[in-house]
Amino acid sequence: MSTFEILMPKMGESVEEATITKWFVSVGDKIEEDDVLLEIATDKVDSEIPSPVTGIVKELLYETDALVPVGKAVAIIELEGSDSAEEEKTEAVEVKDKKKEVAGTQVQASDSSATVASTFEIIMPKMGESVEEATITKWFVSVGDKIEEDDVLLEIATDKVDSEIPSPVAGTVSEILYETDALVPVGKAVAIITMEGAEGTSNATSQPAAVKEVEKSVESASQVSAAAQDFSTSDKFYSPLVKSIAKAEGVSVQELDSIKGTGQNNRVTKVDILDYVKNRNASSPAKSSSKPASSPAASSAPKAKEAIQRPPVSVNAEDEIVEMDRMRKLIADHMVMSKQVSPHVTAVIEVDMTNIVLWRNKSKAAYLDKYGEKITFTPIFFEATARALRDFPGVNASVDGQNIIYRKNVNIGMAVALPSGNLIVPVIKQADHKNLAGLTSDVNRMASLARNNKLSPDDIQGGTFTITNFGSFKNIIGTPIINQPQVAILAVGAIEKKPAVIETPTGDVIGIRHKMFLSLSYDHRIVDGALGGNFLRRIGDYLEQFDIDRAI
Repeated sequence: MSTFEILMPKMGESVEEATITKWFVSVGDKIEEDDVLLEIATDKVDSEIPSPVTGIVKELLYETDALVPVGKAVAIIELEGSDSAEEEKTEAVEVKDKKKEVAGTQVQASDSSATVASTFEIIMPKMGESVEEATITKWFVSVGDKIEEDDVLLEIATDKVDSEIPSPVAGTVSEILYETDALVPVGKAVAIITMEGAEGTSNATSQPAAVKEVEKSVESASQVSAAAQDFSTSDKFYSPLVKSIAKAEGVSVQELDSIKGTGQNNRVTKVDILDYVKNRNASSPAKSSSKPASSPAASSAPKAKEAIQRPPVSVNAEDEIVEMDRMRKLIADHMVMSKQVSPHVTAVIEVDMTNIVLWRNKSKAAYLDKYGEKITFTPIFFEATARALRDFPGVNASVDGQNIIYRKNVNIGMAVALPSGNLIVPVIKQADHKNLAGLTSDVNRMASLARNNKLSPDDIQGGTFTITNFGSFKNIIGTPIINQPQVAILAVGAIEKKPAVIETPTGDVIGIRHKMFLSLSYDHRIVDGALGGNFLRRIGDYLEQFDIDRAI
């Protein structure tokens, strides 16, 4: 008989296992291609796993709540039309990582009279929850090259990060499907590798019909995530199956956002969208006279698609015209979008940094000797900000339509200027759990990775608040733009010596103090003046109360 193994997919670079939270099928159930089989959860994402084939559920290998390693089979499907008497003709198909990591599909067949070449598809990985496509910026291999496992194949770029993609297998590059600078949807195959020991000659004609049918099913499964490219404007997570149904039924992203989900964390499931389509079709006579109802999220969102009248720009003969590079275009679009989405308000305070400056001056040599790295003012800013975010959780939040999402973790982004003149924001995860030494190590490491273009996708995801340092360029103050979907950003100015009034038990005196401006831009949709002002003042208080005798 012909069977198909459903494997636990790899949901991210650092994810090695996932928990089965729910089975939607039982042994003996007849299933169609794209029916949801199970729901899984990791520390990164929850996801529904669809079936890439039609058949009957023969075996469920793990129970609900089981923690399963990536790559392990979780279920076995008996393919439709198979003969249960032919036990010796079993085809095994592995489907690996259709969502967020480099993946491929390896199809093997065993038969008493034929040997089939084994190939592996290199799939465009998903580099972030909201990333649905990536640009191939460079190929490191050519057709015919022999490669080893972990050899770098290509370099890709998204609006989040640039990344090198290694090969998960050893073999020979048999086909490169996209050229340099091609924009490729997530889930699409970009190259085909002939596995080591496989026959590379005319395997397409020698494969049995059953294997070809399975390959077609696997290909259709890998295309499910690619169909999600039409829904990249939504901040919500939808499974590949839900997106596929929405595309087939003509459900717009606004309509999809309006559906009340019954899945975990209110996610829209297959049943939810099918019920929506059924009810919509039942009321189709009314459609001709009325527009589809939009969700509160959609109605409150800015009309970013509307044409904006830009002033005409004249060009003189001596002027030079230079096209923006890819990253600069993305930054420009993100900044414009943020100003359209959030009503910005900026508050400013002046902070006395004298204790911190004196402590750092006397401790930096000893700190370098003890920890082997330099300490700057940045980790001290992170420490004070993380404490204030715990005190004021309303600033550690995001807006989703008419809902407020209060973030559990305090993940602070650090704006880093790159040698190219562009900007990137690596994230220090769970900053409130780390001491000053830990923050210093993370800040130095992230800054180095950013400037050397070595950041991973995980390094720039999950930020809940951002700090930008204008003082690095000797600027004393600034009004930063919020890094969406966060609701606030802190700008740190240059530290300057200034005359100041100092209160003493015997009266006021004039002294020289180290002063600095802090400015906070916040989203006035959910952060009012009292919350924003008190939060900013709390950061200033923590900095001014810094213990000058603090141990390193």
